[in-house]
Amino acid sequence: MAVDLILSSPLGPPACEKDAKALQFIEEMTRNADSVQENVLAEILARNAHTEYLNGYKLGGAIDRETFKSIVPVVTYEDLQPLIQRIADGDRSPILSAHPISEFLTSSGTSAGERKLMPTIQEELDRRQLLYSLLMPVMNLYVRELDKGKGLYFLFIKSETKTPGGLVARPVLTSYYKSDQFKRRSYDPYNVYTSPNEAILCPDSFQSMYTQMLCGLYEREQVLRVGAVFASGLLRAIRFLQLNWQQLARDIRTGTLNPKVTDASISECMARILRPDPCLADFICKECGEDNWERIIARIWPNTKYLDVIVTGAMAQYIPTLDYYSGGLPKACTMYASSECYFGLNLNPMSNPSEVSYTIMPNMAYFEFLPNELSSNPTGSSLGSSPPKLVDLADLEIGKEYELVITTYAGLYRYRVGDILRVTGFHNSAPQFYFVRRKNVLLSIDSDKTDEAELQSAVANASQLLREFNTSVVEYTSYADTNSIPGHYVIYWELLAKDSANSPTHHVLRQCCLAMEESLNSVYRQCRVADNSIGPLEIRVVKNGTFEELMDYAISRGASINQYKVPRCVTFTPIMELLDSRVVSTHFSPSLLHWTPERRPTKKSQ
Repeated sequence: MAVDLILSSPLGPPACEKDAKALQFIEEMTRNADSVQENVLAEILARNAHTEYLNGYKLGGAIDRETFKSIVPVVTYEDLQPLIQRIADGDRSPILSAHPISEFLTSSGTSAGERKLMPTIQEELDRRQLLYSLLMPVMNLYVRELDKGKGLYFLFIKSETKTPGGLVARPVLTSYYKSDQFKRRSYDPYNVYTSPNEAILCPDSFQSMYTQMLCGLYEREQVLRVGAVFASGLLRAIRFLQLNWQQLARDIRTGTLNPKVTDASISECMARILRPDPCLADFICKECGEDNWERIIARIWPNTKYLDVIVTGAMAQYIPTLDYYSGGLPKACTMYASSECYFGLNLNPMSNPSEVSYTIMPNMAYFEFLPNELSSNPTGSSLGSSPPKLVDLADLEIGKEYELVITTYAGLYRYRVGDILRVTGFHNSAPQFYFVRRKNVLLSIDSDKTDEAELQSAVANASQLLREFNTSVVEYTSYADTNSIPGHYVIYWELLAKDSANSPTHHVLRQCCLAMEESLNSVYRQCRVADNSIGPLEIRVVKNGTFEELMDYAISRGASINQYKVPRCVTFTPIMELLDSRVVSTHFSPSLLHWTPERRPTKKSQ
């Protein structure tokens, strides 16, 4: 199809014929969102009609949407866990999906302290690749001539395990980067990376980061966009440069590779890239040797047009730091996805982060929405209970908030994702959403998600160490401190010491920090130990009476004395200033906590 045939597309004039087809596809999918959704559900039900899960609801033959919604319950991960565990243990019967489960994708959300296992099938890789293929055609509408340079993206794989039944369990991006769809992707001048596949696929995080940074420095003049998956990942790369610029400059000056990089595939790849470049080395020493790192991204990569990072949800806390290092470069949030399903994309990727809206692509899965006022009500959220009334994709109301519920080709049926979204408008008949928050998440630095119950349990476990000092934790609150790189959890404790002559020592309180970390979920522990994306947890002990002052402050601002509860997480600056003004001592976790990749229990060990 000739490009000029769709120049009048509402999305704007495409950059090339390939882009024209992608933009036309977006228009077709969003123009007929409800009929696409109906067809998606019909296809999912037809192919999976004889699975154990759907058979249990006696749906019979061909089934319409309303019957499905009236019979099949809305569920959470805990409801499905026994079935998922059977698959993980090696049961190959069609339990959830008629197609074989090819692997498990590990969610950053947790269940009982472990990553959730999301079943997936081989064809989902093609569906995810389809969504990726739409990103640059949209971006090309807003930023021109991206085919004239490259993208510096810091992309990494993470550890993977095998379930007792032999299926691989790994994060969704690790699955994608290791797939043929990524490794053997066809050349696209609009989507060229400075990082070679060998560096991205190296399991050693130091060697991977070092090589990607080195390649990015060599090609600094060609870099038109800088990115990572999350804002925290890009800031971690900047911190890495701060710590390693001298060795990087030495490698560039001599054309040799740091001996710490021992991966054979990287060494072979870099032999074709490395070259002595004293002028570039001098430039790096000049820029990185200064104390002032403001605008360092723009200074080193002067042709950068935008940052490609997620800065919505919990990642919004990093925006001021990104602005400092980039000189206020635009921040593009291009897509909305999770381990359970890829959802949609941002059709206005250069919008202000506070105004980012994602458009759900109705061909990705069947989507329903639980009104937020019902979202916290557990009624109807477990197997066997009456399903609550959910709203279809095309029937949402602008301004209202909903929890996302999905039915996927891979065998999740009416599954509560836990994301709270606000409808901001429509593109054709497809709704657009602002990501409000992850349901029940209290603290998050990177891919970790800690809820109130988990924090309470961690505090309770750590406070056991205070018993021999006849001391207890009277009250506590917390916040995610992202001023340092990497960020870390800060916990404020008010202590009651019944014997002032025998109060807990600095050493004991540091052990309390470590005990709290050991009590947090495996995602947090992996970020701390393997990924180095979270710093040591900090306990700040405050003066007695501090939390009474906190209550007085809240009441002075209109809170009811009868309904006041101590907030378990604080973000309001005056409250944080009040707490910090009452700190009497600070303590950090003294060492790395214990973490190993989870081993899924077999039936015999359960």
